[in-house]
Amino acid sequence: MRGLAVLTALALALSAAPAAADTVPSLPEPTGRQPVGSTSVYLKDTSRPDPWVPSVPYRELMVSLFYPATSSDGPGTQYVTPAESAALLAKSGIAGPPDLFAMTRTNSVRDARPAGRPHSLPLIVLSPGYTRPRATLTALAEDLASHGDVVALVGHTYENVATSFPDGRLVGCASCDVHDHEGFDEKQMLSRAADVSFVLDELTGPHPKWHGADLIDRSRIGMAGHSVGGASAIAAMAGDSRIKAGMNIDGATPVPLTAPGLSRPFMFVSHQLDPATRCAPLRPDWERDWAQLTGWKRSVEVAGTVHSSFTDVGLFADQFGVDIGAITTAERTQAITRAYVNAFFDQHLCGKPSSLLDAPSSHYPEMAFCH
Repeated sequence: MRGLAVLTALALALSAAPAAADTVPSLPEPTGRQPVGSTSVYLKDTSRPDPWVPSVPYRELMVSLFYPATSSDGPGTQYVTPAESAALLAKSGIAGPPDLFAMTRTNSVRDARPAGRPHSLPLIVLSPGYTRPRATLTALAEDLASHGDVVALVGHTYENVATSFPDGRLVGCASCDVHDHEGFDEKQMLSRAADVSFVLDELTGPHPKWHGADLIDRSRIGMAGHSVGGASAIAAMAGDSRIKAGMNIDGATPVPLTAPGLSRPFMFVSHQLDPATRCAPLRPDWERDWAQLTGWKRSVEVAGTVHSSFTDVGLFADQFGVDIGAITTAERTQAITRAYVNAFFDQHLCGKPSSLLDAPSSHYPEMAFCH
């Protein structure tokens, strides 16, 4: 639960340093040309009970959508709800500003009018790390949308400290009570894979739950995630052929990928595991799954990074002066992550080859190709 520990450190820094309290968290501007819109959709899967609260006979999900918009004018996207922000701080045990994370400056417009031709935009699903709000991948989601993608950022209910629903309910992390039980990892990965498939059904099926869904090109769907969200990309692809390309950003894969494996493109992105050596020691779980990947594949490592560097949590830590052990700044890591995620999906969903994926680049010397 490293992400929650970093959020706790952020709250502690704010309570201890009055000057830091004047700082409002912010996200870096997207690198694409298009304005970005966002909205949230509530989805309810009545075909299965909730995996973490079996007394609930359905699975509820909140999904944040980011997409190219016709204009940058309008109210900004709220990063998390005030109730979610307060719950995050309460969990840390620190008395900080309750709306700290709700105040975060984003770069998208809430409920902006979508832009694009029907069936013209790729759809990329993003899945966050365990206990982390889906919002912690907002900087990446906004950037992808600014380059012309529809992005579905999935909140996996009861796997995060706080999830707000439209009717005012706030639910917590029921799965945290059983995360050390035998079989938890497999259950979580399969549950997330089912969540993603249901989201695809709801966004690309005959009765889509978003009014802009006709923009989505159903033949160009990809998935990426951080930590367990990245590991779950493998499970989701193995069970759903609609996902044409996937990326695991720093996620351990405790459940093996079994035969026949995957023939679709897949990429691993890791923080630097050994401060003294690039690409060593190699992750044994990734090496195991590597053999089951029979299509295009890459495994890369970013120098000077730690697990939280790839998410908004790392950005906030830098902004508030919280040391998370990284050498490369989170803003720089975010720029690298954005560049390679965009290049990967451009190449494998849009047919736009990128030299970034072929060999090390002088523009990004922090990136080492491990395979």
